[in-house]
Amino acid sequence: MTPTKQFIFALTTLIFSIFPSFDVFAEMTLEIAGGGAQQIPIALVPFESGTKASSEHDTLTDIIGADLTRSGLFKNLETRGVAIQPHELNEVKYSDWTAINAQALVIGTIQSLPSDQLHITFRLLDVLKQNELLAMEFKITSSQRRMAAHRIADLIYQKLTGDQPAFASRIAYVNKTNKSYTLNVADSDGYNPQEIVSSKEPIISPAWSSDGTQLAYVSFEMKKPVIFVQSLQSGKRYVLANFKGNNSAPAWSPDGKKLAIVLTYSDNSQIHIINSDGTGLRQLTSSNAIDTEPVWSPDGNLIYFTSNRGGGPQIYSTSLNGGEVKRLTFERNYNVSPKISYNGKLLTFITQDPSGFKVCAENLADGQISILSKTNEDESPSFSPNGRMVLYASSIDGRGVLKTISIDGSATQNLMNSSGDLRDPAWGPMIK
Repeated sequence: MTPTKQFIFALTTLIFSIFPSFDVFAEMTLEIAGGGAQQIPIALVPFESGTKASSEHDTLTDIIGADLTRSGLFKNLETRGVAIQPHELNEVKYSDWTAINAQALVIGTIQSLPSDQLHITFRLLDVLKQNELLAMEFKITSSQRRMAAHRIADLIYQKLTGDQPAFASRIAYVNKTNKSYTLNVADSDGYNPQEIVSSKEPIISPAWSSDGTQLAYVSFEMKKPVIFVQSLQSGKRYVLANFKGNNSAPAWSPDGKKLAIVLTYSDNSQIHIINSDGTGLRQLTSSNAIDTEPVWSPDGNLIYFTSNRGGGPQIYSTSLNGGEVKRLTFERNYNVSPKISYNGKLLTFITQDPSGFKVCAENLADGQISILSKTNEDESPSFSPNGRMVLYASSIDGRGVLKTISIDGSATQNLMNSSGDLRDPAWGPMIK
């Protein structure tokens, strides 16, 4: 679906084209390009595994390294040429690591325990100052190994950058294969995809609750767009909005108590607010234009949305209590699909320039806009939990793919799937 078609659908919502089953689809593979000049050189020594076969601990180390590399802020150094591979603090010879220009060093162990458990230890060392920055140990089940690796990568990232982490989070997206649509949830790196719901009719617009336990989405299974809310823990779902006309574009409030939705009681789509149990419906915007794609500010006081009230589609904001509507985008004639970073400082959206549809970022303090992506068929941007990256959908050889890009545009990654057409991605919050 091209951005133009997507916006027409968002404006009119007229286009027709449970418990997670844990059925694993073809895993996504990573392609990465770009990267900034200020990357931190880091060495990760494969964790010692004792008598256990090496496959598990090698994978653990690989996951940590891949996470850090994908951030665009780290350079993962080759360690196999270093003669002594330390796993404990007293085995570290710092001169070995300064010789390969490492600034940080990660060492650790992984031990198999009864009842399918693992005991993991890791240490983060400052090579230049020759001291220990982090030391932790914990027990997990073997099925939690990938998430444990993401959490270790988060700890390393946070300690070395001072920034909030994002790896122990999940993404949601829609996969269209043949004539079937599935709503999937996967780890932030695209692994462990789990099917949430499947339908022969289109599924669109997944939206995460702020605590990451629920997804709202639009399904056409009732032969019209209807908004559902589904628990990721129990699999139970309910109809949130099935009013006269079309029901679309759900967006959760930061406290999880309300959603902004788009309804078409008459000819035009307008934004409404509804309680998360389906009660308390009230209209927020009232215009002769089409108002759609609402998102909440982090403090819950503003709604950002797309509207054609000025002619072409642009991004606006209004107070939750109504009142003055403020236009935020003025460059170019086509700006849609707003999303706000978790600190409220950045706005991302899709703009059309002469070469196509691209991901943008706007600093809300000064209005400065940067075009981030170099592709031409982009749609559905979504911030990472720390606001450092944007997840979005694009197209390669006519097939929908998921991509991420850093907010400075220097590092991009493709989450590729061997089959299917991927669209409507949404990056969820950090897992507690």
